[in-house]
Amino acid sequence: MFGTTSASFRSLVLPKEHGSWAFAFEPVLLGLLIAPSRAGLALASAIVAGFFVRRPLKLAVTLPTQDSRCRPALRWAMLWSVLALAGIIGAALLGSWSALWPLLLCAPFGAIFLWFDLRNDMREAEAELSGSTTFALIPAAFATLAGWNATTALALAALMLARSFPTVLTVRTYLRHAKGQTTHSAGALSAAGAACAIITTLALKGIVPLSGALLTAGLFLRTIILLTSLRPTCSAKRIGQSELVIGLLYLTGLALGYHCHF
Repeated sequence: MFGTTSASFRSLVLPKEHGSWAFAFEPVLLGLLIAPSRAGLALASAIVAGFFVRRPLKLAVTLPTQDSRCRPALRWAMLWSVLALAGIIGAALLGSWSALWPLLLCAPFGAIFLWFDLRNDMREAEAELSGSTTFALIPAAFATLAGWNATTALALAALMLARSFPTVLTVRTYLRHAKGQTTHSAGALSAAGAACAIITTLALKGIVPLSGALLTAGLFLRTIILLTSLRPTCSAKRIGQSELVIGLLYLTGLALGYHCHF
């Protein structure tokens, strides 16, 4: 029975897109590292559960009712939905309902992502950008639950957006160029440059640590290297692995910057 449940979990719950794990859990880790609280732990559990709702919900909605996977998928979706709701309620009880207002910012982007997902259009740029934006805004909720004001909370979300939004465009453009498809690098370069400029401005105003400006400058340099004549030849797997390392370094650098006031 355990083996059957394990197989069901792998096939009906675990997302197939490897990149989605990083974009979902990097913001959670950022929030826990920089703005820890008991309410934040409850919110983290809700986000993890919400992440696992997606695939079984999609299968339950899109599969024919006679498909043998439909009912198990629906059960998994209901289980994770209940856990997500319990986490949100726990966060509100440990913190406050009003502190969860940043989640309202996530809602429209999450709805756009869900619309594309249910249409099997996950590879569209709009789907990837709306999905990554949904999660990137979540650190603001960790911050408000920890007692931060709106400005500093949104600045924390801006740091996560500066990582995720340009990364989606950069990796998409690089991989499509590697496949010989027609690509345009201006969008990714502009997004990475704008992110660097915005975070640098926030750092100069003392709203985010200086390390945030240095790290986003590093991300901008990464985009320049990948999308110009400097680009190395790397497989999709290698790019994914390098982005995982970059993400961990980014989070570590921000955590040190906030806690060491650098």
